[in-house]
Amino acid sequence: MVQLDADRRVGRLFDGVACANGICFSPDGRTMYFADSPARKIWSFEYDIAPEAISNRRVLATFDAQPGLPDGSCIDADGCIWNAQWNGGCVVRFTPDGRVDRVVPVPVLNPTCVAFGGAALDTLYITTARYLMTAEQVAAAPHSGALFAYVPGVKGLTDMAFAG
Repeated sequence: MVQLDADRRVGRLFDGVACANGICFSPDGRTMYFADSPARKIWSFEYDIAPEAISNRRVLATFDAQPGLPDGSCIDADGCIWNAQWNGGCVVRFTPDGRVDRVVPVPVLNPTCVAFGGAALDTLYITTARYLMTAEQVAAAPHSGALFAYVPGVKGLTDMAFAG
């Protein structure tokens, strides 16, 4: 896992990543969340923006009991993590301590990413895919590949602009 700093230098944060997903930050910017889909985990790290360093890696959520794999994520104004579950047909909201707070079914097999939008940042947009699906799976879920909008009753946050 690498990052691009404000001086446009690339630095290595850690190794051993198969498929990086779900990178997002807590509202105060001090916690970084990261999912590696094949590892079936979301981790949290302490993040220090000044030296651009991470520490205290810990498992936030495992997907052994979840229907799919962790894919794209975003944070809401309450500090909860929304995660699209690839091959799971849902989006899950996790509290900052890793508890499942809410499960939102999506009528497709592969939700891919989530992001808050709209004038008030009160709509959760959910991207989906039909990549690697069989003809039978697409016939059973013809909206695969569509964009969905869901009003969850919480608001999102504006992403911080790149400093470089």
